[in-house]
Amino acid sequence: MDPINIYIGFDSRESVAVNVLTNSLQAHSSQPLHVAQVRLSQLKGIYLREHDPLQSTEFSFSRFLVPWLNDYQGWALFIDADMLCLSDIAQLWNLRNDRFAVQVVKHEHHCTSTTKFQGMPQTPYARKNWSSVTLFNCKRCRALTPEFVNRATGLELHQFQWLSDSEIGELPPEWNVLVGVEPLPANACILHYTLGGPWFDDCLAMKEAQTWLKAREIMNHPMPIKS
Repeated sequence: MDPINIYIGFDSRESVAVNVLTNSLQAHSSQPLHVAQVRLSQLKGIYLREHDPLQSTEFSFSRFLVPWLNDYQGWALFIDADMLCLSDIAQLWNLRNDRFAVQVVKHEHHCTSTTKFQGMPQTPYARKNWSSVTLFNCKRCRALTPEFVNRATGLELHQFQWLSDSEIGELPPEWNVLVGVEPLPANACILHYTLGGPWFDDCLAMKEAQTWLKAREIMNHPMPIKS
């Protein structure tokens, strides 16, 4: 059985969030996982974009290098760092459909220009948050060369303008639930703390903060294995 290829966006302010997310993915998975991080420090000479004042994380644009990192072969799943997995990620992986180049939760997230965690900008645009959980059919994403990712506009990338609409498949909404933005469904599989999570002091009162804090506690103090 080949492992599921997962890439997590890494932001130096959210290292604890990456670790909790990784543990939650592993803890619930029924299949082996290969989990990597998209770190700018490991992409020197490849990722050459200047920091955009509108980007709120270090991986805002580097996420689109995932097909290149996967050698344009097979499938790969990208997940933002500010998430928590509550279900078996193999169930999401099994939704792969070769009809599509990417598959995403097609949110209708209408927001206004403001700030969110740590004073980071909250920028409205069409297809907002679609790219935060992305199943990449890597062989069909060859347009995402390092050269293109370095020069394309943010909207070209995040709105998937490098694809036709027919190449963008839809995932069930429970696989990318926007905490504090939409109602929490009973079958939520991935919580997305898009407005900020409790790893930031200014987000300790965020909805579902206790769910994440409990997951961190379980990671730090796992139950002993019975002999």
